[in-house]
Amino acid sequence: MKLIIAVISLVSLMSYPASANDGLPAHIASPEQYSVLLDNDSVLVLKMDLDAGESDEWHFHRAETVYFEKGGELKITTSTGEMKLTVPDGHVMWHEPWQHQVSNIGNTQITAIIVEQKTHE
Repeated sequence: MKLIIAVISLVSLMSYPASANDGLPAHIASPEQYSVLLDNDSVLVLKMDLDAGESDEWHFHRAETVYFEKGGELKITTSTGEMKLTVPDGHVMWHEPWQHQVSNIGNTQITAIIVEQKTHE
């Protein structure tokens, strides 16, 4: 139940879509935490490794699906506020484009696979 409330709260933090003018993509803003696994015409697939006590830089994502291989305690900061949540191992989430900063406020490394949808014109 706590996770459902946290996800609903997270959705409320995503008040507007990100664009190229709103910052850098995650893997460019924070290359120490994000590596590119695949980049083609349809998707950008990233791996995020966030050590305990570490934060990434402010960045944006296109519409994305995130699979938390190893979850943990997170603080997510957006332009409209911040929230803390506990993400279990194996959790999957999806949301619209957004920009934010992620901090690992726990004692273990967090690992996630992020699949960003590219738009086709």
